[in-house]
Amino acid sequence: MRYLALPLIRAAYKPLLVFFLFATLSLSFCQISYCFSLQGDSEHYKRLRYKMVDKQIAARGIDDESVLGAMRDVPRHLFVPKKKRGSAYGDFPLPIGYGQTISQPYIVALMTELLKPEKNDVALEVGTGSGYQAAVLSQIVKKVYTMEIVPPLGKAAEKRLKEVSYKNIEVKVGDGYYGWEEHAPFDCIIVTAASDHIPPPLIKQLKKGGKMAIPVGGPFQVQSLMFIEKSEKGEIKMKNILPVRFVPLRRKWK
Repeated sequence: MRYLALPLIRAAYKPLLVFFLFATLSLSFCQISYCFSLQGDSEHYKRLRYKMVDKQIAARGIDDESVLGAMRDVPRHLFVPKKKRGSAYGDFPLPIGYGQTISQPYIVALMTELLKPEKNDVALEVGTGSGYQAAVLSQIVKKVYTMEIVPPLGKAAEKRLKEVSYKNIEVKVGDGYYGWEEHAPFDCIIVTAASDHIPPPLIKQLKKGGKMAIPVGGPFQVQSLMFIEKSEKGEIKMKNILPVRFVPLRRKWK
């Protein structure tokens, strides 16, 4: 009888074992799904993004459909620290660490529209930050080269952009003041930190007919968002767009 009891006991516990395994797998699947829902995009974030574009950007006069489309498509919340994601679609900049910020959505859209980017353009960004501006540009142009002087930010942005599958962006850790001569000239250049003057290397690397958007001014001064255009003859034209406030353009990382 002792030998018969063991198979009977096993038979009795088999349904319980199956139930336990099913429950464990179900819990793990839910945890994984929950994780992805937090880290990825969702209908909730899409609604916030569309509202952001309508209320903060289009309502202020941005009307380039390619820019509006890019701002609707790029999941801004994935480019801010997790604890700040609830504020990702607010009408203000947000800190991303190392004394740097992700710009106000309207400013991102305005600077992008100033460049009048086209699908075959090659763009240079100075000041990668979280990678958000590069991601927006990448939705419109052929290729984006972006530079970040703060190594942890540059490396994190490169990883993030790959994870979100932006394949036409190349990130370099280095001093953006000197541009990226290897890939020049550029159809458009965007600088997302304020310099006290317009870097001559960037002017040189701007293609004839190219456009640049750059904030100019010191950290304790009124800064101006400047629009620069190089004519087909190489002549430089500048226009002051509006007062802005950006973090300073760093020249060294310590």
